[in-house]
Amino acid sequence: MMTTPRWSPPNVGWFQPVIESRRSTPSATLVRPASCFYDPLPAAERGKEGFNGAKQIMKVAVTGSTGQLGTDVVEVFRKAAGVEVVPLSHEQIEIGDLASVRAALTAAAPQAVINSAAFHQVDKCEEDPEQAFRINALGAWNVARVCNELGAYCVYISTDYVFDGAKAAPYDEADAPMPLSIYGASKLAGEYLTRSACPKAIVARIASVFGKSGARGKGGNFIEAILKKAKAGEPLKVVNDTPMTPTYTMDAASALLDLVRRQPTGILHVTNQPACTWYDFAKKAVDLCGLKVEVAPVTSDAFPSKVRRPTYSALSGKRLADAIGRPMRPWTEALRAYLVEKGHLST
Repeated sequence: MMTTPRWSPPNVGWFQPVIESRRSTPSATLVRPASCFYDPLPAAERGKEGFNGAKQIMKVAVTGSTGQLGTDVVEVFRKAAGVEVVPLSHEQIEIGDLASVRAALTAAAPQAVINSAAFHQVDKCEEDPEQAFRINALGAWNVARVCNELGAYCVYISTDYVFDGAKAAPYDEADAPMPLSIYGASKLAGEYLTRSACPKAIVARIASVFGKSGARGKGGNFIEAILKKAKAGEPLKVVNDTPMTPTYTMDAASALLDLVRRQPTGILHVTNQPACTWYDFAKKAVDLCGLKVEVAPVTSDAFPSKVRRPTYSALSGKRLADAIGRPMRPWTEALRAYLVEKGHLST
């Protein structure tokens, strides 16, 4: 049985063979990232080829454009002044293949790339670690390398699963990662490779995502599953011992737009606030919809899993507020907006 490698942030040794096998051009040279959290990009470097508020057009490519997050990123960016969006689905770009990435991004000629393509099914990542690292790590490296060649700003979407949950308090960007799963380890490798290959890059960690398009690989999203059972009158049992910070995809997309405009580098946590449990989240959704059904809190032991997950994965949003000039709204407000968007509530 394969065990998950223990991760040491400064040491890339255990996936070095993958790096060496792909090092074929000068742009592939790894440079150790300068800091663990964000730094503002110098004004002279921001948008020097095409973005200055709404006065010039900035072209932004979005990988994973048909996914739960990517769909709303495309929608939000399309409505933004001064932005031209280039959606890139799996059919248009295979991020695990450098030639495909170079062809697609060179043709798009973007000034920024949102890399939201990922293999994010945690259990399947454990079963197929090679594919997990091919997409989440090598794929991230490919995108970042080509961004660097094109002089484009690179945004890599990562996860709260890079942490082990031992802190039992909201993680900030300076906390040392320690993934428990192949999924978390592959995303952490992607973080390092992105920032090493492209100095103009930001890692945006999101968590516990919910959006109107749902996650196709996961059969929808948590809220819809809960409301379906509640409307059928089924009593609900929901985990109450794994605090997290929910992320509404429309809010994340809006924050990503601000990041692309300001172009800080490093790592930022992009989630709604404050921390809550899945029980809190489910109970609020049921109450907002006026559904009279029992929602009972249970421990995570009630839902055994083959894969270890962090028991505490809430992310602090303080640095994001500094970076974009505003905090993301509370998850309770985001949840209400989602329920209105999906037709569960009237405005």
